[in-house]
Amino acid sequence: ISAGSGTSGVGGLVSMWAGKSTTLAGGLVSISGGVGTANTGGAVSVASGEGTATSSGTIHIRSANSGTEGVSGMLVFSSGTAVEGNSGSILIGTGAATSGRGGLVSISAGS
Repeated sequence: ISAGSGTSGVGGLVSMWAGKSTTLAGGLVSISGGVGTANTGGAVSVASGEGTATSSGTIHIRSANSGTEGVSGMLVFSSGTAVEGNSGSILIGTGAATSGRGGLVSISAGS
């Protein structure tokens, strides 16, 4: 899946969404890397676009607000279980800044 380039404007848009349900849960969008039966499994990479003259793009990962009843969705970041050896790491950080300060990492709970 890809979108075209924009030489004098913005690049194309790629959008995926699952269907709406009026009686049950909404549809599911799932992205997975391939299984490696004799070697490492496939990776999944999500990256924002580079801004060659200005800022790079933003990546938003969020759950939607809840309705009048219920709770908002949960975000789960976890590494897999290891049969032999160490399980995967979870790394959260900001990039280096050559002119200025590095970015802020902030984790907060709702009030």
